[in-house]
Amino acid sequence: MRMQKYQTLENPRCRILKEMMKMRPMSKEMCLVCKGGRLLCGQTFCPLLKRIEIQKPSQEKLSEVMYGKSPSIFVGWHYYPEVYVGPMMALDDNKAETIDDPSKWYGANFDEIIEMRSLLLRSKKREFVMKKDVFIERSQEIALSSKPVYVENEFKGVPKFGISFSPITQPLGPSGILNKFHITENPKIPKMVDKMVSDELRSKDAVFQLYRHGYDVYYLTNVLSSGALGIEDNRKLVPTRWSITAVDDIISKEMMKEIRNFPSINDFLIYSNNYLDNHFEILMIPGKWEFEQFEAWAPRTLWTLSSTRPVIVEESEPFHGRTTYAEREGGGYYAGRFAVTEFLYKIKRQCRVIIFREISEGYVVPVGVWEVRENVRNALRKRPLKFDNLNDALSHLDNKLRIPVRNYISKSEILKQRRITDFL
Repeated sequence: MRMQKYQTLENPRCRILKEMMKMRPMSKEMCLVCKGGRLLCGQTFCPLLKRIEIQKPSQEKLSEVMYGKSPSIFVGWHYYPEVYVGPMMALDDNKAETIDDPSKWYGANFDEIIEMRSLLLRSKKREFVMKKDVFIERSQEIALSSKPVYVENEFKGVPKFGISFSPITQPLGPSGILNKFHITENPKIPKMVDKMVSDELRSKDAVFQLYRHGYDVYYLTNVLSSGALGIEDNRKLVPTRWSITAVDDIISKEMMKEIRNFPSINDFLIYSNNYLDNHFEILMIPGKWEFEQFEAWAPRTLWTLSSTRPVIVEESEPFHGRTTYAEREGGGYYAGRFAVTEFLYKIKRQCRVIIFREISEGYVVPVGVWEVRENVRNALRKRPLKFDNLNDALSHLDNKLRIPVRNYISKSEILKQRRITDFL
């Protein structure tokens, strides 16, 4: 008997989906847009994700006073402009440099990712986003450090385990209300970063300069979130989920200013990648810069329970860019666009780019937009397939994609356009 390739709600195979089967989930179309992160249904928590609690660390590791390495800080978005902020602490010092750095996660499966995140304790203290005090200064030192820093945290009670998910941020493990904390060693803050913090530069200018000097988006997200950048009087904490998309957007827009002046590619190119039940096909078409991304969700997944057919959403932008937020895809759109512009910026070329992202039944919980970013980055590291014309490229895609390519063409802003070059 042939084994079914993809798991479903009727045939769960991983522990995560088996836990979900114990629930009676909602069946609203808005779930696909929200993905548990924006609470569009008006609930105080996502009914689909509330009871998913797996990979619990031993309770012995959690106490009112804890000592360990902090690789980053986390800034919440609830109750803005008075938000929860505090250092993240590794429950295993040996994994401190890995469990909060998605650039090192590629290849890990769902269980491994959630197990890593369950070993990261989130401390929380309510602060006004523009407040300047010792607590904020210490938090900024952790965010700016290039290496995890040893801290001692004192909590208002023993932290509690729970696992929460967001379509933008990485899964979050146990958390506790923080009374106070101390840094017990000198943070290693790079000279270039220290200079940017001291200079009165706009946040977006500082972010891009640091990126051009080799600092990756994951580090820059933490720096921006800490409120250490920008004109002194305007500096403020930025919720982590907002800073992730902001960094992707800032860097992409700056790179696009130069990409628009680069020569076009000559061939029709296709790059591919599969990871975490996400299948990516990236089509590059000769011509002026344009960008489009499809998210095609298989039916009967967590977010498409009410659908019997695949659900395709689309976002795009013309040569001069877009002026509105990509509401239908959110942070995933900006993560995909960042990875593409990063690639084009390096090879000094421009083109029209279409990302086809097919999310299968096995994508059971959101792990954050890093998955999109790293899927596209890894696709673009491979040797592409080359085609002489668009028809041949689309014919190839028709054999690679689960959904017929005509379904995408009917929704595409790029493919349905007729250009003079189409008749040559």
